[in-house]
Amino acid sequence: MTTEIDTDLWPDAPPIEPGHLDRMPPHDLEAEVSVLGGMMLHQSAVMEVVEIIDGSHFYKPAHELVFNAITDLFGRGEPVDPITVTNRLRERGELTRAGGETAAFQLVQQTAVAVNASYYADIVRQKNTLRGLVQAGTAIAQLGYAGGDANESADAAATELNNAIQIQDDPDSAPIGDDMADMVDELVDLEKNGKAMGVPTGFVDLDSLTHGLHGGQMIIVAARPAMGKSTLAVDFLRACSIQHGRPAAMFSLEMGRREVQHRIMSAEARIGLHHIRGGNMTDSDWERFARRLPDVSAAPLTIDATPNQTIMQIKSRCRKLKQRGGLDLVVIDYLQLVTSGTSRRQDNRQQEVSDMSRNVKLMAKELNIPVVVLCQLNRGPEQRNDKRPMVSDLRESGSLEQDADLVILLHREDAYDKESARAGEADLIVGKHRNGPTATITVAFQGHYSRFVDMAQT
Repeated sequence: MTTEIDTDLWPDAPPIEPGHLDRMPPHDLEAEVSVLGGMMLHQSAVMEVVEIIDGSHFYKPAHELVFNAITDLFGRGEPVDPITVTNRLRERGELTRAGGETAAFQLVQQTAVAVNASYYADIVRQKNTLRGLVQAGTAIAQLGYAGGDANESADAAATELNNAIQIQDDPDSAPIGDDMADMVDELVDLEKNGKAMGVPTGFVDLDSLTHGLHGGQMIIVAARPAMGKSTLAVDFLRACSIQHGRPAAMFSLEMGRREVQHRIMSAEARIGLHHIRGGNMTDSDWERFARRLPDVSAAPLTIDATPNQTIMQIKSRCRKLKQRGGLDLVVIDYLQLVTSGTSRRQDNRQQEVSDMSRNVKLMAKELNIPVVVLCQLNRGPEQRNDKRPMVSDLRESGSLEQDADLVILLHREDAYDKESARAGEADLIVGKHRNGPTATITVAFQGHYSRFVDMAQT
């Protein structure tokens, strides 16, 4: 005997595969009944249950209506029992769909005790997650059969699966006043302690301007070749992971893994980079190296130097890192070296870069992490007398400026004039700042140590 899926119970049920008519969607109606009955028997159960599930977790639509009526009453500070719940359903015009006049009473009668409501709520949540996996599996299978670009389909499949796994997470959506108290606490803490609310960059003036780098932001660091943009990005990573112990990842499409390690150790131990690369470190170099090695080795910093990566592949790896141990900062070095991931020839390189830029921004928002993207500038600065870059010099795509929340242009006068009075100085030109003012911040460039530092540290 086969049992068909009741679409009245599961309106979003995926199509039934031939030969699998006996597969019922994961659910536990008895657990759902016990949750609702327990909430009406004892109001303390309401507080426990709402921390675990919401109305969308129920398999039976009538149960979702009852749950919403219960939480509505509870939120108003009114009594929660079969009589008040029935009246609330009637007022909302949902009594018939919820099962009629006796529905709430029957739920209570079928519940033995209220103390296990949170236990049954967890069962309801797990069944809902399993139904999400069923839907995700069906969607992934359809992506495979539909053909199309394999990399794009793989990313869409990963997104489907991730959404199913994280289905119990709270959405970032609520009335403006719901978390206003939390915002006030954050502002008081910021005023009291002067702490940057985001990921620190390691530069006092830059952090003062931006309050750190924030989740969902796309930050562009752009410069002409050999200005030190990779060095600056590594400085951000060192501040995040080595100095503050926060997990970060660098996707280096230009430098090899060992080269990145050399730069980090040069900066951290203050060893000349040419000593490390040339294999002629002195005894004092080795001593400083040994002192810094434990902290660097223990830092939660991932270096991924896999060549020819696509944004989809980078996002997939970032998602895994975030799920395993968290992820607070990502650096991509650099955007023009990222491949499109499609075998189709892209005649319009500007459109291709625009697509990648948009995907980077979506990745930052989806994973709620700041993503620093290094970019090349066109030859515009070299055609001007002062050589100073502008946001309009971003190479190949105007959408880079549009998608970015923060654009930092790196400029060193001594790169053009070796006799410059500003030798050893660099300007971090914040050309775009979506959430604050723009400014030019002067830092010191210590190229022999492969790092930038605040002027006060020189």
